Order: sequence, then C-alpha cells, then structure tokens
Amino acid sequence: MPINFLFSQPILFVAWAVALVIAISFHEFSHALAAYLLGDITAKEEGRLTLNPAAHLSLWGTVMLFLAGFGWGKPVPFNPYNLKHQRLGPVIIALAGPLSNLLLIVVFGLFFKFVFPLFGLDKGNALYSFLMIFLVSNAILLLFNLLPIPPLDGSKLLFAVMPDSWTPVKAFLQQYGFFILIGFILVGSPFLWELLELFQRYFLSLFIPF
Repeated sequence: MPINFLFSQPILFVAWAVALVIAISFHEFSHALAAYLLGDITAKEEGRLTLNPAAHLSLWGTVMLFLAGFGWGKPVPFNPYNLKHQRLGPVIIALAGPLSNLLLIVVFGLFFKFVFPLFGLDKGNALYSFLMIFLVSNAILLLFNLLPIPPLDGSKLLFAVMPDSWTPVKAFLQQYGFFILIGFILVGSPFLWELLELFQRYFLSLFIPF
C-alpha cells in the first residue's frame, strides 16, 4: 500500500490502512494477553491490554505502514521473571502475535467462504472487498513479524533458541536490528511480497477465490 495510493485509489488506501491498524492492534493485544495469562502484569499496567490502536501503534511502524504497505506496533513489555514458565514463556508471548493473525485469517476466512454466499455477496460488494483486504493484511503482518529481525517477533523466537555462544550475534541484532529492518524494507520487500504470493496461493486461496 504505497503512499501514492492515497492519490490514485484513496478508498483502497483508507481500507488497507484501517485493516492493518485493526490487525496490528489485535496482534499486540495478543502479546499483552499472553503475558498477563502467564503471570506478568507489566503490559496491563502500561495500558497495553486493550484493543485501542492508540496504545499499540509505533511511530516508525506506522510510517512504514503508509510507505511500504506493512508495519509493526510498539513492542509489548514484560518481565520474564514474573512468568509462570520463564524459559518457555517468552516464546509463547512471541508466538501469540502471529498466531492471533492466523486465527483472524481462519475465522474470517471461514465466514468469507461459507456465510457470504448465503447472502449473495460478491466482489462488487464493499464488505466483500474490505474483508478480502483484511485477510491479506493479516497475512502480511503474520509473515512480516516472523522475520528474525528486532523488534519483530521472529527475533524473539530466534533469541529463545540461540545458544550462549551466539551472544555477540544477539547483541549485534539488538543494537542494530532497527536499521537492518529498515534496510530490509527498502531493499528486500520484494522477497516479502513473494512469500505473500505463496501464502496467498496455497493458504488464503482456501477461503478467497483470487
């Protein structure tokens, strides 16, 4: 969703932005909920246990959302020492975000596939079009957040399985991850769109007649 859509297809631009904001908010809320259920109240105390987008959107993540078509929210804080499972807990919290987007894809995909036909809704319907955009935006967020680059969820999964001998690599990624991520978005985003196309072809197509 490049910014030029704002001028060439403003309705599509707004629909995509709304869909991504909803997806990001649910994604970050799921991180906070997982941490809370595992015994840590840090995210709740900082107002992150909510679906309110204002609590979750980050400045640079939102900027990239409008420039590149995908972005990220503010990392959800948690204290690993408060978790019921201190070793597995961070992994569960990291997975909660992408899994929440997968859940939205499945739930609304089934609605799309089985409920819409009952009402005769097709591609010419505004709700049909928005739901399609919503499913694709969740797929983008799911795939994007699995990249092993801080501050994305994939990096937390990587750090959880990284041996102690890789501590310098972890420190490097933590220090320069943001710049690596921006560089990837500027240079490597075609790779992400290729992944999205494969995901669309083999998974989203189960729900949406592309």
